[in-house]
Amino acid sequence: MKIAVIGTGYVGLVTGTCLAETGNDVICVDINEAKVKQMQAGEVPIYEPGLDLLFHRNIEQERLTFTTNLADAVKEAQIIFMALPTPPGGDGAADLSYILGAAKDISKLITEYKVIVNKSTVPVGTADKVKAVFAENTSVEVDVVSNPEFLREGVAVDDFMKPDRVVLGTKSEKAKKLMTELYAPYVRQGNPILFMDERSSELTKYAANSFLATKITFMNEIANLCELVGADVDAVRKGIGSDERIGKRFLFPGVGYGGSCFPKDVQALVKSSDDYAYDFQILKSVMEVNERQKTILVDKVLKYYKGDIKGKHFALWGLAFKPETDDIREAPALYIIDALVKNGATVTVFDPEAMSNVKGVIGDQVNYARNQYEALEGADALLIATEWSVFRNPDFDKIDHILKNKVVFDGRNLYDLQKMIDLGYYYNSIGRKLLTP
Repeated sequence: MKIAVIGTGYVGLVTGTCLAETGNDVICVDINEAKVKQMQAGEVPIYEPGLDLLFHRNIEQERLTFTTNLADAVKEAQIIFMALPTPPGGDGAADLSYILGAAKDISKLITEYKVIVNKSTVPVGTADKVKAVFAENTSVEVDVVSNPEFLREGVAVDDFMKPDRVVLGTKSEKAKKLMTELYAPYVRQGNPILFMDERSSELTKYAANSFLATKITFMNEIANLCELVGADVDAVRKGIGSDERIGKRFLFPGVGYGGSCFPKDVQALVKSSDDYAYDFQILKSVMEVNERQKTILVDKVLKYYKGDIKGKHFALWGLAFKPETDDIREAPALYIIDALVKNGATVTVFDPEAMSNVKGVIGDQVNYARNQYEALEGADALLIATEWSVFRNPDFDKIDHILKNKVVFDGRNLYDLQKMIDLGYYYNSIGRKLLTP
């Protein structure tokens, strides 16, 4: 098939590349000329494991191309994906201006039947708004399909190539046939393609992410309670995770969720609920708790230093909101840095992928180390905010000789409690016993 993907952000680039991998001719469109030239030169603009291999292969085999010319992309495409940003506005509502603007531009270019696919995360009713734009600007037949993405950063290529399910919102039999043909190679193992109405499809995306955010937040609340009552959150997690109704995933406590999806989607669902005069109390609590959880590590630091960290210097491992990505949107590390600096401390940071992104946001508010051990030089304590694999089994002998004090505040529970006490560390983690040598 001939496919156009409008927008080469995280979702658009992964979508376009993976669609090309199964033999489709894909042209990706972006208004950013520098970015398009970068991709035309074979440079992947985002960090996502496994994407570079598919990206280069499909460029070389001329199935994946990039342009700033919307008309060229639309002309030949049977299916047009819109993978455009929907940033939250001041009231939390998703900003649809990019999508509706693109729909208007596309509507003035088409001369034959097209399937227009909303791949962006959008509030309920967006498909209707897109249909209205086309109805106003062209007499050419189009079908608008809602096709939410369920890509996890760090494993997005696998998620696209082997999806748990494909959700498609459309009532058109013509569109169903084309979309079934397009997605058939990805569900050969029997995972379902779920057809439903557009509004149900749109709500499915928000409901999925909001439920997972709620699950994470609930476990963080349990972890905080564990510390007060003397329980071990690891034991509790295993105890409830073995119940198949609950499951083992998204039960690891930490310093809150971040990224491009959970914060924005929870906020947008709450706003949509408010628009319909429904008070979504659970999600409002989720947002409130998660906001507090992002700086819980700083609370532990302040308690340890009796409220005064002015002049103290800290090492921080991990900046991305999760491992295997360079995404720092709503990353807890940024909130931790801000709180430490406001309390008079200095910070040296290290992250395998996200440091340039952080420097672009906060500049020289912190020092940037070349590796995880350099970050420890002169530090009074180590804080851990992201569970990168490289942090899971460090050389503690080396740490002993660099870190000024054997003090670790672990926001991701990376280390065994008994091992840390045997090594002589003050080790303060999330929802577990506080061990001191």
